[in-house]
Amino acid sequence: MAGRIVFFVSDQTGVTAETMGHSLLTQFEGQEIRAVTLPFVSTLDKAEEAVRRIDSAGAESGQRPIVFSTLVQDDLREVLRGSNALFLDFFEAFVGPMEHELGTRSTHRSGRAHGIADAVHYAARIDATNYALANDDGSQRDYSRADVILVGVSRSGKTPTCLYLAMQYGIFAANYPLTDDDLESNRLPPGLQAHRSKLFGLRIAPSRLQQIRQERRPNSRYSSPQQVQFETRAADGIFQRHGIPFIDTTECSIEEISARILDATGIERRTRP
Repeated sequence: MAGRIVFFVSDQTGVTAETMGHSLLTQFEGQEIRAVTLPFVSTLDKAEEAVRRIDSAGAESGQRPIVFSTLVQDDLREVLRGSNALFLDFFEAFVGPMEHELGTRSTHRSGRAHGIADAVHYAARIDATNYALANDDGSQRDYSRADVILVGVSRSGKTPTCLYLAMQYGIFAANYPLTDDDLESNRLPPGLQAHRSKLFGLRIAPSRLQQIRQERRPNSRYSSPQQVQFETRAADGIFQRHGIPFIDTTECSIEEISARILDATGIERRTRP
């Protein structure tokens, strides 16, 4: 079994453990990781089964697994702590010091991070997600409701960024793909001119764009070096000519792109992540 085995253990979906764990793992380059998520570990029986899986994986691989945990209940954490693994618990690391600082004990209730207790925030994310889907790739062009309109060439990251902004922050994000006609004319499309203040550009290096397009449509005009060079150069020209703020997405994750857009525009998040 190749690679160090890493377990993400949670009493809910495991999203928090995965996100925080992967953030730490990115600091250690060259390490091969085999990730296993164990969600909904909410009873003692499930905790004991998780320990058996962790210990079995360690014995098979010959290396002690690493366990990232967001278990809230103390008794479940104690069971996992008995595994033959490096046990790293995020709640224990941060909740204790916060209890001391705030002078009060936490609720120790599971499911608080990703539940729908805050109905207003949940509804905001759903509305924003529906809006992003309806206004993807310039389809409906209902830009009056948009907080931001992402513009750029095809495959520069517009759609996933819009969806992330919607699902995480309740931001109404539309996107418009610059076509050959737009790029050749060096003009803003008529539908965007009235909403110029909402525009934000995503640029991407030609080499990276060609790689992405080649995977999608190999050996086509769409992925040819000539077409890619033309589109990226012309898009940069439109951004500069019309004063559209932009960022380079070449080496950025969707999370980083979204954070940079919010920082640059000052758009306020409608929900917490």
